[in-house]
Amino acid sequence: MSAVRAFSLLLCVFFPAAAGAADAFVQLYLQPLAPDAARLTFQVASVSAVASDGSERQLELNLRTVGPPESGRQRQLASGGIPAGSYAGFVVTIKAAALKGERGDVALVVPAAPVRITFPFSLSGRQAALYWLVLDVRASVADGFSFNPVLSVREPSRPIVGNAGFVTNTGSHAITVFDKHLGQAVAAIGGCGGPAGMALDSGRRRLYVACSADDEIQSIDMATGEVVERARLSVGDRPRELALAPDGVTLLSVNSGSGSVCLFKAGPLVLQDRIPVGNGPGSATFDESGSRAFVFNTLASSISVIDIAGRTVTATVSTDAAPTRGLLGRRGDRLYVIHERSPYLTVLDSRQLSLVTRARLTSAASAVALDRVRGLLCIGSSRGPDVEFYDPNALMPVYRMRTGAGASYLRVDLEGNTLYVVDGDDRRLVIGRLTDRKVVAAIDVGQRPYAVAVAGER
Repeated sequence: MSAVRAFSLLLCVFFPAAAGAADAFVQLYLQPLAPDAARLTFQVASVSAVASDGSERQLELNLRTVGPPESGRQRQLASGGIPAGSYAGFVVTIKAAALKGERGDVALVVPAAPVRITFPFSLSGRQAALYWLVLDVRASVADGFSFNPVLSVREPSRPIVGNAGFVTNTGSHAITVFDKHLGQAVAAIGGCGGPAGMALDSGRRRLYVACSADDEIQSIDMATGEVVERARLSVGDRPRELALAPDGVTLLSVNSGSGSVCLFKAGPLVLQDRIPVGNGPGSATFDESGSRAFVFNTLASSISVIDIAGRTVTATVSTDAAPTRGLLGRRGDRLYVIHERSPYLTVLDSRQLSLVTRARLTSAASAVALDRVRGLLCIGSSRGPDVEFYDPNALMPVYRMRTGAGASYLRVDLEGNTLYVVDGDDRRLVIGRLTDRKVVAAIDVGQRPYAVAVAGER
């Protein structure tokens, strides 16, 4: 074995994320079918990207059966890493199809050969792309006894900045861009290894992303999706979460791998200081003045309180086992903390740093957000199908939203009076109205979705 090949194999073994991220990544979304497709069901056997030389790269099939009731919403049909280069289009193989009749399902004849779709595109290394697949249902079942799919592919338009939303997909090394008014995925951003936490600066139109596998922070133009700045961290920092001060001046990076946080001057990104905190920091939040930050050390079961101006840890507060996230209440005098290994919600006096109370939750919490309009705590669990809304004073649930999804991350958009729920297990984003607590949309995303950020959020 040559020395070059041996070195390449070592890279793949010891740095799999970097090796996988060298490929491009493509996602193919099947657009909602027309109402006249309510009787149609069909099964997809495979989807492949066809290179310009005629070779095929099979994608991971995320949706095998298409039919009611979910054919009326956008679905991610297939996705996967492909070598960078030029492509001629896609190939879709149909396994079976049926049309519902008065006496039951009637099997349709499907094409023996794969359906080829001409759609030239090119992708560079680590670039991500998202395309829409459109099925003309009426033309596909024109004779009533056969299913000959009439398919086309198109590249959707990016949303205006005010309608943009973003979901980081750690396992796909890509960020899904969605239009929050359409409730559909419209683009993808690549070039970030293991994207995790985000911070959004609507004033500068910048999205800051923690690229955990690259030990890097990226600043992305929200309008174009282009990376405009990169800030390198130390090897092994593995930045997990970001927090932006209310004035937009200070960006804080929570480095889970090194037990530290980094303070940056935002716009442009300039590293100001590195501060050691507890073991395994998981997230952080600023107070309303931006003068202090609270860092939740999951492995150390503690909270580090940082004075931003002095760039020092001024206090360390012990907590229940494994604090993961926390937030300040509407008045700013209470800090509410959820834990990975405790069923209790801890309430601290944010100024005195003393324990106020502990409240047992219905189930172990994995996500928390604040509905500032109503002053309620939104608490979700990755193990349950509901998000519960707690009165911050009585610490009792006043009502719940049935999302049908586990909640690994929550975000409130005050502009749209909307709650966004990341379901890490089912790889989707659920969108619910806060006014009547009804689910209005669900968007399929990538592998191991981590966080969501939207224009207009608080």
